[in-house]
Amino acid sequence: MGSLPNIHRYISNIAHKTCAPFLERVAIVFTDMDEAYQAVADHYHFHCTGCENSCCFTRFYHYTLLEYFFIIEGYKRLDRQKQLEIEERALDVCRKTDEADNKGMPVRIMCPLNVDGLCLTYDFRPMICRLHGIPHELHGLDGRVTKGRGCDNFYRFGSPKAPVIFDRTTFYVNMANLEREFRQTVDVPNKMKMTIAQMIVSFHSKNHENH
Repeated sequence: MGSLPNIHRYISNIAHKTCAPFLERVAIVFTDMDEAYQAVADHYHFHCTGCENSCCFTRFYHYTLLEYFFIIEGYKRLDRQKQLEIEERALDVCRKTDEADNKGMPVRIMCPLNVDGLCLTYDFRPMICRLHGIPHELHGLDGRVTKGRGCDNFYRFGSPKAPVIFDRTTFYVNMANLEREFRQTVDVPNKMKMTIAQMIVSFHSKNHENH
């Protein structure tokens, strides 16, 4: 399952009390992010209520250790029965994804946190889930500007208004700075690359090892 074994032993040794102050700061960045996103979405009269081409089918990889702990924090607040159901779905997603990859086949599987079109840990969703949907741009350190289009539903249901720029740069920079500070604090040198399904499987693997 990708880079899961390489980062797992580092994650297992990080105490919750060390993470907590950083997770509070992530929540502040995400709140600012949500407000900025909503302002632009309101301008276009675009409000996602789900679609058959849901982005939750997309295999997004997450590269920040802080997002791992933030997602798991939301997951831990669910009741035990829901956690077990999610763990089972996550294992199934990882298995089917590995099988498809081994065959060189494309795969689209619903995120294990999505049930009936709703995210069970919506307030703890990662950055890409918060930013997806509307056109955006990102300014690189080299001065280059990368632009991205909105999702298909944006063009299907959003009002055709004068373009408003949604600049992701500040949020990426803030998250990168927080991630760097966190990794220095917990002394984790390895980069990570995990899907949400892999994060959940990793969390349970860690718990099983500790019991």
